[in-house]
Amino acid sequence: MSFEAWTIFALFWLVFVTTPGPNAVNCISNGMSLPLSKAMLGVLAILTQASAFLILSVVGITALIAASPTGFFVAKLIGAGFLIWLGVRGWMNAAKPAPASERPARHVYFHALAVATINPKSVAGYLAAFSQFVQPDVLIWQQMTVIMPTALVITTLSYTGFTLLGAVMGKAALGAVFNIWVRRVMATCFIIYGVLLGASSTPSARG
Repeated sequence: MSFEAWTIFALFWLVFVTTPGPNAVNCISNGMSLPLSKAMLGVLAILTQASAFLILSVVGITALIAASPTGFFVAKLIGAGFLIWLGVRGWMNAAKPAPASERPARHVYFHALAVATINPKSVAGYLAAFSQFVQPDVLIWQQMTVIMPTALVITTLSYTGFTLLGAVMGKAALGAVFNIWVRRVMATCFIIYGVLLGASSTPSARG
């Protein structure tokens, strides 16, 4: 991969992971309600998903999913229902104390992994990355030695930033009323993302 191609890819990925979506909302929510060390497990889960999707993109599995209207439609509805359920539950529980002590580390990790995996932005983004930026005349695994570290470093910095933002917001939300409404805004975002996912169309293989 040439330096010019790498620069374009890095800029694309920076925009891709810093545009607020379900992952960002979940990181902010974790930062607000959990100790920082436990909240960072959400970032680890996103990195797990990112690594898996990068590898799956290489072997064409995400392209196959996107090429199957029925399979994508079913996955889309399941994902939409999951996000809406998260939002409704978050709204109803907003007035309750944040259950930091009741959320074991594995729950934080797998919850974030689920949110990252069903995110429609992921499929579209990874397909775009591999249809637009991978050079067909260069061995794919040779390019992955550049693409994967770049993508994972930018992803780590972005979602760590969202988690730290949540931690700062959590400390600032000393008033119970403010804290409730911030959590309800986060919950509403999940509902909106779920509705948008349910109404979205299948991404094309050319992004």
